[in-house]
Amino acid sequence: MTAVSLTVNGRAIEGQVEDRTLLVQFLRDNLNLTGTHVGCDTSQCGACVVHVDGVAVKSCTMLAVQASGSTVLTIEGLAPSQSELHPVQAAFREHHGLQCGYCTPGMIMTAVDMIRRHPEGLDEKTVREELDGNICRCTGYHNIVKAILAAASAAGVAAEPQLAAAE
Repeated sequence: MTAVSLTVNGRAIEGQVEDRTLLVQFLRDNLNLTGTHVGCDTSQCGACVVHVDGVAVKSCTMLAVQASGSTVLTIEGLAPSQSELHPVQAAFREHHGLQCGYCTPGMIMTAVDMIRRHPEGLDEKTVREELDGNICRCTGYHNIVKAILAAASAAGVAAEPQLAAAE
């Protein structure tokens, strides 16, 4: 067992883990933060995306011991309060950017990072390219892209106002 010490959603956390414990397992099993999903175990789907030191990371590809000393933000810690949604969460709700909801936490965490990394603005092509590592098996991505563009626009990032009609 190895000691880990990290900050998760603003809270200092210490624990003991086996060296092979993935960050996603630590979050779900040790901290009961089950909003981070395991969809594929192969780093293909993006359902496990969290932010580590401000950068989007697939938590199924990182060991918990690698995150020791880091700050981790999960979907549970994204909203400013229990009664208020983060602007990206609100945009997903408003623009129907989810169906079953399984991929939604990873999509939202990816979108927040995407908006942060593109202060010059986002367009549909960029959003679709950036979502390449996130799989949604329910939608055609149209409303997900629309939600991300709306959130970027609301955040003051220039966004392409119209989506292409053809999918």
